[in-house]
Amino acid sequence: MAYQKGTGKNVVIALGGNALGDTPAEQLELVKKTAIYIVDMIAEGINVVVSHGNGPQVGMINNAFAQSAAHDAKTPEMPFPECGALSQGYIGYHLSQAILGELKRRGIMRSTATVITQTVVYPEDPAFKNPTKPVGAFLTEAQAKAKMAETGLTYKEDAGRGWRLVVASPKPQRIVEFDAVKDLMDAGYIVIAAGGGGVPVMEHNDSYHGIPAVIDKDRSSAKIAADFHADMLVILTAVEKVAINFNKPNQQDLDRMTVAEARKYMEEGQFAPGSMLPKVQACVEYLEGYPKGTALITSLEKAAAGLRGETGTVIVRD
Repeated sequence: MAYQKGTGKNVVIALGGNALGDTPAEQLELVKKTAIYIVDMIAEGINVVVSHGNGPQVGMINNAFAQSAAHDAKTPEMPFPECGALSQGYIGYHLSQAILGELKRRGIMRSTATVITQTVVYPEDPAFKNPTKPVGAFLTEAQAKAKMAETGLTYKEDAGRGWRLVVASPKPQRIVEFDAVKDLMDAGYIVIAAGGGGVPVMEHNDSYHGIPAVIDKDRSSAKIAADFHADMLVILTAVEKVAINFNKPNQQDLDRMTVAEARKYMEEGQFAPGSMLPKVQACVEYLEGYPKGTALITSLEKAAAGLRGETGTVIVRD
């Protein structure tokens, strides 16, 4: 069935961690609130692709299989790429359920589609030379060294708490299911895709192979938005606006930035790594890929108002 597509802008929305929870029960409740804000945008005619993070969820899945495998010989360990795919399905299920409920409550005749997404990365990406993202369960030093000898993966000591697998965070090069996402959106569906940045895969001899890595979900969202020529990339986080001199007496909230200004602020170290920096970087990448677009960083609660130009930080090419 083809649904009536909205008459407004095409927007890729990247949900921050505050839109989800750390446990299944917490997430199930939080996504109901998240769905209200997403449907607020849909009600104004916006067509959306929704992406999301998966840090706590993929860790929970990975740890559960590791613990089970350690105590039950019949339970295999789950490879990290498969944990990412499982998390996409689990989070997509909750988001889809909540959005569908909110659409029905408002009498909006639209439906959702969750696409388990693979993201191509290049083996020569410099991130693979220095994996830094800790994932999975804590091990003893002996267990970690045995795993390294067995698998060739990298384990590092983590703040005195034990040893953990560390993986790279390479740059997304291509979304494998991009055509499916575009076709579904063009047909009027609200599409949930690129969860957790997508499962990282490498391409070899016309086939794909999952690899243990973590792709930043904002960068994958930027890639989809640029390739789709989406009118806007909206990155939702815990704050209403991007700020310079954050948490200082001279803090300045920004209503608007050009790409040149964003680069200048990044060079000055204005944005914290692992927090605002990757969000601004993703906006710059989107605008480099599609200069006619507009990026917006704001809070989930202010998303609809931000799309109306009433709040948030807007980033443009020039």
